[in-house]
Amino acid sequence: MTRLMLPEHANPLGNVHGGAVMKLIDEAGGICATRHARRPCATVAVDSMAFYSPVRVGNLVTCNARVHYAGKTSIEVGVKVRAEDPLTGEVTHTNSARLVYVALGDDGRPTAVPGLIVQTEDERRRFEAARQRLDEARRQRQSAAPSRP
Repeated sequence: MTRLMLPEHANPLGNVHGGAVMKLIDEAGGICATRHARRPCATVAVDSMAFYSPVRVGNLVTCNARVHYAGKTSIEVGVKVRAEDPLTGEVTHTNSARLVYVALGDDGRPTAVPGLIVQTEDERRRFEAARQRLDEARRQRQSAAPSRP
């Protein structure tokens, strides 16, 4: 997904506002998750969001998203953001993020997603790391849940 950054996206410093970049990341991740699930998907977590360098007004921002993991109903997507100066051709890796989405059924509740076919060593590494992160997040949610009387 590529967008031209305009003055309306600028923060008081004259760079593109971080929130504008975050919105693009979530859009790209959501599209990726929806295409995998072939169902509407909702964002449930931003697992990580890193800002490496500013995006400038006039840059073309490209978000590349890919599924790292697909569980029963959840999908982890990684998004890499690059900014290109269209006048010089200089490209900079500006952001990386990992987000978790859940596929929604017709009733608006979580529904099953297709499994992910991993073929390369890089895909296996990403899949296993994502599975471990999601398992740990699940354990933390369960231990933080209030006890029932």
